[in-house]
Amino acid sequence: MDPKQIEEIMDIIKDFFPENTSIAISDKEEYLYYQPSKKVDLKIKPGDPVKEGSAAYKALTYGQKISSYIEPDVFGVPYYGMSIPLIEEGETKGAITAIFPQKPSPFLTNYITIKIDDCWYPIKHNQVIYLETQLRKTFVKTMHREGYHRLNLSDLELFLASDSFIRCHRSYIVNIDFIDEIQPDSHSTFLLIMKDGTRIPVSQRYASYFRRSLGF
Repeated sequence: MDPKQIEEIMDIIKDFFPENTSIAISDKEEYLYYQPSKKVDLKIKPGDPVKEGSAAYKALTYGQKISSYIEPDVFGVPYYGMSIPLIEEGETKGAITAIFPQKPSPFLTNYITIKIDDCWYPIKHNQVIYLETQLRKTFVKTMHREGYHRLNLSDLELFLASDSFIRCHRSYIVNIDFIDEIQPDSHSTFLLIMKDGTRIPVSQRYASYFRRSLGF
């Protein structure tokens, strides 16, 4: 991964991770970039090997998004990491890791509260069909209600169970339980037909990750 690629990745980091987050970028063996935050600093330097047991190591090993608490024996301090593998043509090339001092928890784990007109409604995560970026907010769709949450899609992704929800596009996260059909689309991408009839694209960026996560 050359400096230009790293620069391009950093240009879009704001679309994927909340502010005030430590960020690490690695290839398959070592760290290439590290930006600490005021909240947590793992003292990573470019050229340091990816340590076994770290969030980045797990994402590289399993080839899928990892959200995990990491014990202090890895870096000397505990942290909560979310690491996303960088996949090109089906092969894992590296990983981007967001680093937090602890798992963010601004609301109850199993609920997401949406606003409809002037009222708020708590919705269980397992009732959510999909989430979509709209007008700097997140549109949340269930079988019976639809409304908006104040956090953006990347913020909300941290609180959704990775065994039920999967990001398939820059603008979409879907609940796997509500996928009715997966259709092939152009340029090695897919089209998801959800159980409510909504048609959601799987972008080329996420196609390999999506296939690997669902095992097809």
